[in-house]
Amino acid sequence: MLLKSFSNLKLEVGTDEAGRGCLAGPVTAAAILINKELENELINDSKKLSINSRKKLREFIEKHNHFFSIAHIYEDTIDEINILNASIKAMHTAISQLSFKPEFIIVDGNRFKPYYQIPHETIIKGDSKYLSIAAASILAKTYRDEYMLRLHEEFPMYGWDTNMGYPTKQHRKAILEYGPCKYHRMSFKLLPKQYTLDL
Repeated sequence: MLLKSFSNLKLEVGTDEAGRGCLAGPVTAAAILINKELENELINDSKKLSINSRKKLREFIEKHNHFFSIAHIYEDTIDEINILNASIKAMHTAISQLSFKPEFIIVDGNRFKPYYQIPHETIIKGDSKYLSIAAASILAKTYRDEYMLRLHEEFPMYGWDTNMGYPTKQHRKAILEYGPCKYHRMSFKLLPKQYTLDL
């Protein structure tokens, strides 16, 4: 069973992001305040869950909790400020969209920048330790995947309906064949050294 709180403060928010390692599309973050109705032992790190489990748990989260928000930071901003800063910006944006001011923020990973004067704690593998971060990871992953499925309809050749923009062999082969599109992160190494691409 995941821990419900790090600080024991009433308004503790957990935040996490998805899509940091992708070659295309946004980095997406979620922020959420845990309430009693969300105490579900099935909620876990989204990476440990099947697609179907993530979908069902997102439905459960949305049915039993209204204290969350989602934020996308898109590829043009990622290219401008780098992926680390874009990931933190996504988390800050998600927090800013909440209907209340958090008293404490817990963050998955080990990198974060202060959000105003609100105290925070970074927690390595926090999505497998704390309920709020795990729930945020599920929301961020499912909302980002949904977005990538819409982009797939526009550019089906990259296989984003299965790779979600991650650097799979299939994705890189398509970049080599068709070149990058407007949703690719041009600051990323789209192809490894053994491939060549004329831009």
